[in-house]
Amino acid sequence: MWVLRAVRIDDLDALHDLVKSATRGLTSLQLKRDQLLDRIEHSEFAFSRSGPSPRGEPYVLVLVNQETGELAGTSTVYAKTGGYQPFYAYQLIETEHVSAQLGLRQVRHSLQLTRIHDGPTEIGSLFLRGRYRGHGFGRWLSMARFALIAMRPHRFADRVIAEMRGKATADGKVPFFDAVAGKFIPIEFAIADALSTVSKQFIEELMPDSPIYLDLLPDEIRDGIGQVHDETVPALTMLKKEGFGETAFVDIFDGGPMISCETNQINAVKRTRELTVKSILANQPSGSETSDLEKHIVCSTHQGFTSVYTSVLIDQPNGDVTIDAASAEALQVDIGSTCHVLGKS
Repeated sequence: MWVLRAVRIDDLDALHDLVKSATRGLTSLQLKRDQLLDRIEHSEFAFSRSGPSPRGEPYVLVLVNQETGELAGTSTVYAKTGGYQPFYAYQLIETEHVSAQLGLRQVRHSLQLTRIHDGPTEIGSLFLRGRYRGHGFGRWLSMARFALIAMRPHRFADRVIAEMRGKATADGKVPFFDAVAGKFIPIEFAIADALSTVSKQFIEELMPDSPIYLDLLPDEIRDGIGQVHDETVPALTMLKKEGFGETAFVDIFDGGPMISCETNQINAVKRTRELTVKSILANQPSGSETSDLEKHIVCSTHQGFTSVYTSVLIDQPNGDVTIDAASAEALQVDIGSTCHVLGKS
């Protein structure tokens, strides 16, 4: 049986093996073992803390096969961007320039380095082993983050962002980085992007405050700003369906778009309901004319966060749910317990 749960220290070796298999484009996962341990420790603290307000800690989830112990995927919610180290992005700025002498009016576009100190929540660092793709696991990894936010609303900001992966060539080159940031930070894109997940000090030290005018960039670079990598199109489509929309910000390294949505307007957050366990069946329930039978993401606060993806019966008028025994055991819920169910879209 598969469960999606909060990461633990004893997941370190398995998670390290998983992230080593991630492609170079997923640079938020290109962490050394000691850096990954640090992230896990911060995540354990995040799930255990009782403070009322969001901080910058990561909430790391892992997809685990309970029988074999295999770890097949991971995803993360970063409670708040900015803080001691600001969150950096390029903002697309439009300015108008008029010359009465020449009788000309021009609209120019530029990229302005922006520092966000008191920023929104961010979702990211999602990765699933290739052999498990196409079976609903990727969507589970993504959607469960919104159930977590719905379960702990006071731990997250009132807006959520996602930085989408920008354009890259088949051999892993990132044209935007080579044309812009790479001129000021003369190291490989993957190294720069991975280092920025640990410390952003080098960005402050090396990136210029002066605007970058798009007219000075080659056409192919300018046309790629705000566009996503081909592999990222499905994720972008899914998040837009959940209410995310375009912003005026792009990533400073790959030029990929930042999308955003108010937390309480995210469809998956609104679809997450707290229900009472009415009954527990030996096997997964079968439907009836008066019941809502479909596979749902069901979550509990067991060990910080535990989720299963299973068929349930929901009694709509009463807000009760019937689940199978294996799921109840994984969630550590009993009859009369409450759990959170992310409803179908």
